Amino acid sequence: MRFSSDIECQLSGYGLTTAHILYHIPDFESVLQTYVWQDYDRAPDFPEMRRFLDFWASELDGPLHSVRYTHRRLIGPQEWRQINGEFKIH
Repeated sequence: MRFSSDIECQLSGYGLTTAHILYHIPDFESVLQTYVWQDYDRAPDFPEMRRFLDFWASELDGPLHSVRYTHRRLIGPQEWRQINGEFKIH
């Protein structure tokens, strides 16, 4: 599901997820390369990250070694409130 703005995404329960991915270079299996992936995702199931990792495993040549991730909700419904009013200048 895609939202029209980052704020709508965050208000719907998504938070910023960052994954640090280590993978084997296809031609040199003993060498590890790093990749950082970041997107809005929902904890605890992380459907966006799982979709990306499934794509990686099925379509890319470098086999995954490990994935470390962090997740932080940047804003929640309890932190946002609508203000009705306006300031008029001149």
